[in-house]
Amino acid sequence: MFSEVVKSAMPDTIIYEISKDITSEEYEYIREAGSVIRRGGLVAFPTETVYGLGGDALNPAASGRIYSAKGRPSDNPLIAHIADISQLDMLAYEVPDVAMRLMKRFWPGPLTIILKKKKEVPYETTGGLDTVAVRMPDNPIALAFIREAGVPIAAPSANLSGKPSPTNAWHVRCDLYGRIDMILDGGPVNIGIESTIVDLTSELPVVLRPGYIDMNMLSEVAAGVEKDPAILGVPDKNIRPKAPGMKYRHYAPEGELTIVSGDPDRIPERINMLARRHDEADVGVITTDENRHRYDYGKVVCIGERRDELSVARSLYGALRTMDEYRIKYIYVEGFSDENLGDAIMNRLMKAAGYKIIYV
Repeated sequence: MFSEVVKSAMPDTIIYEISKDITSEEYEYIREAGSVIRRGGLVAFPTETVYGLGGDALNPAASGRIYSAKGRPSDNPLIAHIADISQLDMLAYEVPDVAMRLMKRFWPGPLTIILKKKKEVPYETTGGLDTVAVRMPDNPIALAFIREAGVPIAAPSANLSGKPSPTNAWHVRCDLYGRIDMILDGGPVNIGIESTIVDLTSELPVVLRPGYIDMNMLSEVAAGVEKDPAILGVPDKNIRPKAPGMKYRHYAPEGELTIVSGDPDRIPERINMLARRHDEADVGVITTDENRHRYDYGKVVCIGERRDELSVARSLYGALRTMDEYRIKYIYVEGFSDENLGDAIMNRLMKAAGYKIIYV
């Protein structure tokens, strides 16, 4: 079995393959993972968005281990994952009506809400804030794992800090083997970008990070939803982030990434011109199926169909990691609209590019 091979090849990190149906044998692996959490260890696990790196959200030492394993700044808050609404009582002391409506509509699912934390939640988990970020993932392996752990699971993405988030267990292995106790390999994720984050501690709900659940979907449930202006702007390095990804560069490949956005008919022309300024072996282009035929220079990677933004989201981080595998120095990617899921895709691209964008 794959897990047995990996266990002998990687003695510091146990890896178990688990199917979505979770056989009785596989459930024993999940029980073992829950035990690791209760001992203060770290377990990477699949969700519907990306793979998370889990530790006991109520154990400050476990949260410290998460930051250490990732090389993550300690003021970047972690998200606490729960498997049942009742676990929210362990984390937050004030749950407004709007939170209940959002949870009823979108949980389990790719929505994180920020609430005022209870004193039992350590500042090591919240990045020093008096608020806590919480979500319930829509993945049977994740939910079973959280139940077996018996505690909320603090879990950022299971990658080295700043690198593209992992959308399969192989990405986790590449970044964190030998740094964590266990990986639950549940295959590729369904969505491919992190959850939407909504701050519910102010008078009106504020989106701090866009995701699959977009502004229109939120507005059907909650009135007056606003978007934080920092979502697509250059972050202020002096602020304390209220949510993951608000302050630091994220999702970045090793090469220099540039977004080319604007007139769809002119984008390929400009990218081709920019690409030819470099040696072909040093150049990569990230495009969609609609425009693939317009590129014939450098390493060209397709990330799905522009009319199917979910296919793009699902493939984005894998494409950035592919560029690293080929040691690409200069990467050019087509921009997307700021509507619906395109808003979340552009948010990730802007952070990965360090906000370097060319408009045509």
